[in-house]
Amino acid sequence: MRILLLLAFSLFTFNTFADDGYRLWLKYDRIQNETLRKNYSQKLSTIHINYNDETSKVTLLEIEKAATGLLKIKPQIIQNSTQAKLVLKLGKIENANPEAFEIKTLNKQIIISGNTSKGILYGVFEMIRRMQTSESLENLKITSAPKIQLRMLNHWDNNNGTIERGYAGMSLWKWYELPERIDTRYIEYARANASIGINGTVLNNVNASARFITPEYLGKVKALADVFRPYGIKVFLSVNFASPKILGGLKTADPLDPEVSQWWKNKVDEVYKLIPDFGGFVVKANSEGEPGPMDFGRTHKDGANMMAEALAPHKGLIIWRAFVYNFDPKGDRFAAAYNEFKKFDGEFLPNIIIQVKNGPIDFQVREPISPLFGAMEKTPVSMEFQLTQEYLGWATHWVYEGPMFEEVLKTDTYAKGKGSTVAKVIEGEVFKYPITSMIGVANTGSDRNWTGHPMAQANWYTLGRLAWNPEMTSAKIADEWVKMTFHTDAKSTETIKKIMLESREIYTNYTNPLGVHHVMGESHHFGPEPWVEKAPRPDWTALYYHKADSLGIGFDRTEKGSNSLAQYHSGLKDLYSDIDKIQPEFLLWFHHAPWRMKLSTGRTVWDEMVSRYYEGAKAVEQMQADWASVKGKVDQETFENVEARLKTQRKEALWWRDASVLYFQKFNKMPVAAPYQKPSRTFEEVKQIVDVYHVR
Repeated sequence: MRILLLLAFSLFTFNTFADDGYRLWLKYDRIQNETLRKNYSQKLSTIHINYNDETSKVTLLEIEKAATGLLKIKPQIIQNSTQAKLVLKLGKIENANPEAFEIKTLNKQIIISGNTSKGILYGVFEMIRRMQTSESLENLKITSAPKIQLRMLNHWDNNNGTIERGYAGMSLWKWYELPERIDTRYIEYARANASIGINGTVLNNVNASARFITPEYLGKVKALADVFRPYGIKVFLSVNFASPKILGGLKTADPLDPEVSQWWKNKVDEVYKLIPDFGGFVVKANSEGEPGPMDFGRTHKDGANMMAEALAPHKGLIIWRAFVYNFDPKGDRFAAAYNEFKKFDGEFLPNIIIQVKNGPIDFQVREPISPLFGAMEKTPVSMEFQLTQEYLGWATHWVYEGPMFEEVLKTDTYAKGKGSTVAKVIEGEVFKYPITSMIGVANTGSDRNWTGHPMAQANWYTLGRLAWNPEMTSAKIADEWVKMTFHTDAKSTETIKKIMLESREIYTNYTNPLGVHHVMGESHHFGPEPWVEKAPRPDWTALYYHKADSLGIGFDRTEKGSNSLAQYHSGLKDLYSDIDKIQPEFLLWFHHAPWRMKLSTGRTVWDEMVSRYYEGAKAVEQMQADWASVKGKVDQETFENVEARLKTQRKEALWWRDASVLYFQKFNKMPVAAPYQKPSRTFEEVKQIVDVYHVR
């Protein structure tokens, strides 16, 4: 009851600051088109609902909120189903998926049906989305079901309120107030996620503190789970593999030790006693200093299976991250995850998912797909995208990640012949996975507008929409988000979409052209630092990856080099292995290309890099001009926020351009060809800019 009262308060009071981005894409401002508004109003004037649970209550409140805001009406709840204009109906539908919904028009009624109340909630959000985007509610015949079962956000939040790689303030979770005080922001978070079909959330950092599974914190986690449950969202926790030692006082965390195994079983029982629908654990083990089974001479299989066995009686999941790489100065980090996990395919218990980053290195600006997507035939793999822009300019640069996600999902693994795309792999079509999952590292924080950069909200929205249907296009999703967020005129909508759809390639050009990668600042991962040659380990340097010398640039992953290309199936391997035929965007990922080699563009490798650095930086000016053209068409506060960030982006694009060009010239001694002018700053001057990030 307390949560529902808070929800009602939240829905009708949270828009005190109406135009600051807080309402995200659920901005229910009055529809200006009178004809549409009257039409929609007639169809929502009366409601009949044939079920009653916690989800039904939040569903009705959402309809009331949307109708009050968009239409300026308050629907009536009536008992006669034949007289209601809108019917919410729980019962069997054609699609057996428990989260599926149907929306159809019958006898001038709109009927939203679902196998579960959660499915109906998703259907209601679909109807509201159609109203927000001015689509017709006539003659509806829609059936929709998620193609991915587990659609989740990973929060890299710590118990001290900080967020690792978070650029939008502090954590959403006020641990010091929980469980006694429930911030209404938790409800807004749940509404936003439910509106795009996200059904799971990992509350804490993968570099996990063991404290999160103590009785002190489990009570706080339960309070959040209670808030999220009506919205169909399950709670997960990242756990520290060494918890039996840290919390239990055991001498070891060896997964084959019976005492360790029993400790985890007892802990899992404790969790489920408090939270019966708890989702499971996420584990980062033996990666970047985190403890794991290999500390005890065991394998990832041993560790994952032991924990999965503890969760199995409760139908809980183990999501085991594949982000592992050995300390090998002569090796290739590209190959590490495949080498570690492929050999155990088929030996993991059925409630285990291997969570794989979209690329083989670490959320770089553009990466080829991880070879694991075509390799794990018997063990489900989950897609892990990063919404927070760790390598994409933080919250300073406007980068719509939709085109990147779409590029990855459409890549063909050739695992079962042509057409075995990454999307079809993670949907379970290629290898018939019993569990399917897509996960995004959350970009939310305590900033009033949630994501720091107002336009970064689109990345959160896109993750949810693609997790529901990986076949959607980034252009379609961008169109939805702009219309729902800004309610602007058609011309301005097209302008904002244009900026969004071009932004990722613009950023790539002025930072990582032709597949240059991992050349950002050491540790903080911000700004250019291609000159890093010393770090705690070689694969944390830039030189390890770009390998620039007097002859050329790029990492040779062919048979003549590390041969990491052998991890791909032949169709994909063939696309990347021929230096003369590979698409330029991936050239330096797989080849050490001569500076003077001619590309399909007609330019040499060096001249093409220069062109992209310069044209990318220049394109930010066009982003600024395009954004200036929508002044007065979007909320003033948001307009000024983005306008200021674009000024910073322009300055930093020039910094990237100058630092990169001047650094690589040290190797090739080649000029900046016309029509481009040599940077006015010296290499030493641009190098000093990044030094401020290393001040401690």
